[in-house]
Amino acid sequence: MVREADGTGQCMQCLVSTSCRAIAAKLLDGSQPVDCTRGYVMRLIWTMVFALATGAAFAASPEDDYIAARDKAISAIAALQSANAPVETLDATGTKALADLEGRLSALLGPLAVADFPTTGKINLESLSDSDLGFGMLDGLRYAKSDDGPSLVATTRGLLERWLQSRAAELDDSFKLPAGIDAALKLDSFYTQAINSDAAFTGTLDFPLKKPEGADIAFARLGGWAQDIGPNPDQQVIVTLVKGNSVMIASAPAAPPVPKIAACDALWASADAAAQKFQEAYQASDLKDEKAYEAGNAAWEKGDADYRACMGEHLPGEPVFPALLSQAQALADHMAGK
Repeated sequence: MVREADGTGQCMQCLVSTSCRAIAAKLLDGSQPVDCTRGYVMRLIWTMVFALATGAAFAASPEDDYIAARDKAISAIAALQSANAPVETLDATGTKALADLEGRLSALLGPLAVADFPTTGKINLESLSDSDLGFGMLDGLRYAKSDDGPSLVATTRGLLERWLQSRAAELDDSFKLPAGIDAALKLDSFYTQAINSDAAFTGTLDFPLKKPEGADIAFARLGGWAQDIGPNPDQQVIVTLVKGNSVMIASAPAAPPVPKIAACDALWASADAAAQKFQEAYQASDLKDEKAYEAGNAAWEKGDADYRACMGEHLPGEPVFPALLSQAQALADHMAGK
């Protein structure tokens, strides 16, 4: 029974409200005398409020649940691989896990409302096995009407930040990225790792976007994916918008297409000719002249860098540039809800 000191050293029954006794009962077993004065009641109430608030603070968020489910699935597939499970078992397990993760992301992100894109998407991850292409891509959903048309990857700021933190901790420099969103968006390797699996992205230039109202970050880049270096006619307009907790990365074929620029093509042709001579010397040495091999690759890499720098310098003066800039701005505005 909850009791109160009567000021004379004796105890009498606590003549307080039912709420006082109910709160005390939640915290005590009733075997000890309890001061049910107004001050003590208030302390009990604040203790309960703090306990509830603390529990809410440490409750798993939907992002936490998703990450836990993803990591559990990755571990399960790794265990199956270690046990030499049949390919059919691995494929079935991976497909089931990706479907579950896709559902979690759909619930987390809700329906997409961006002009010219479908409202529902597919998971951006292509594999949960670290031995496959498509493993470790950005956690999110991909929205597209066709394989060769515009696409959009949506995620949350929290998931993007977690993904970047994991990349910042990479020991392999080829996969290492900065943890900050602004810095990461300026690197070609971000797009290579985040939203594509079978080709590398190389940027041509960055567009001078006007940040839509309400957006925290709006960044646009022109470039393309390829498995080799050199001129790439298949240029894409890539736009990233961060607004509150929402992150969207849209990619669309450049319209109109990016034209050839003679001065830039000449730079590449000269570099390619020099690289070819080094490769011929390497072949003539029965693949023993490593210096010739390295010199050839260096010539190609420099030629590629010089070519893209030339395009970035000259393209803003070409007649097509205003249309390309308008395309990038429209993507940003649509993602911002305009």
